Amino acid sequence: MTDRTAAPAIDFRGVTKSFRLPDGKTLTALTDTSLSVGKGEFVALLGPSGCGKSTLLRLVAGLEAPSSGAVAVEGRAPAELVKAHRLGIAFQEHALLPWLTVRQNIELPFRIAGRPVVRERVQGLINLVGLAGFEAARPKQLSGGMRQRVAIARSLVLEPEILLLDEPFGALDAVTRRQMNVELQRIWSESRISTLLVTHAVEEALFLADRVIVLSGRPGKVVRTLEVPFDRPRHPDVMRTAQFHELVDELTETLHPTDGAGH
Repeated sequence: MTDRTAAPAIDFRGVTKSFRLPDGKTLTALTDTSLSVGKGEFVALLGPSGCGKSTLLRLVAGLEAPSSGAVAVEGRAPAELVKAHRLGIAFQEHALLPWLTVRQNIELPFRIAGRPVVRERVQGLINLVGLAGFEAARPKQLSGGMRQRVAIARSLVLEPEILLLDEPFGALDAVTRRQMNVELQRIWSESRISTLLVTHAVEEALFLADRVIVLSGRPGKVVRTLEVPFDRPRHPDVMRTAQFHELVDELTETLHPTDGAGH
């Protein structure tokens, strides 16, 4: 269960982020954005293309600094958690090193952090993501879904406090993506790590998250927050229910209004 009384794992307070373009103009990606992720909570961030979803994730990861407002992760500056290797990240592009095996790719964060490899932890994650027997395989020998499993295992190997997922299944076909949603829910249920998922897939957000936050078109700001009503663990059958489809329609309408009032 999420502890909403505790200090949030991720806290955005009135964040605006602007970029100076080469022609001298200013692009504002996010404006006056406030949101939080509770400890042990899974939050999905939805929004139209170019609305600042990935910028928001980059701010949490300490890869960008806000133009105004404040970002805190576990009550500290994002850079502090990054330096301590307490932040796990998985992107749409799995970024596995092609010359390393599955095991070596998952071990990599230990080596980058200058820590001894905990082989039991690595093997436990290989088992958890369903890749036992593929330890010696290289990325080119794996399917797209299997490569993403390796990337997720790698993001979890140092037992981070925060997990950031940026369209992790965006490059997969629809059937594999749905299978990976089910797998990610199972994997996440084992750790209950505070997670922020960026996605453009409404069904994915509803199936995985405790809360769904919708951003407007650029400049992005929060326009809707939905508490997901489905109990955990969630069986894929929940996606066939009338309530699930109603919520998909509601969120889709928020994302892409049909009455001309949209962004």
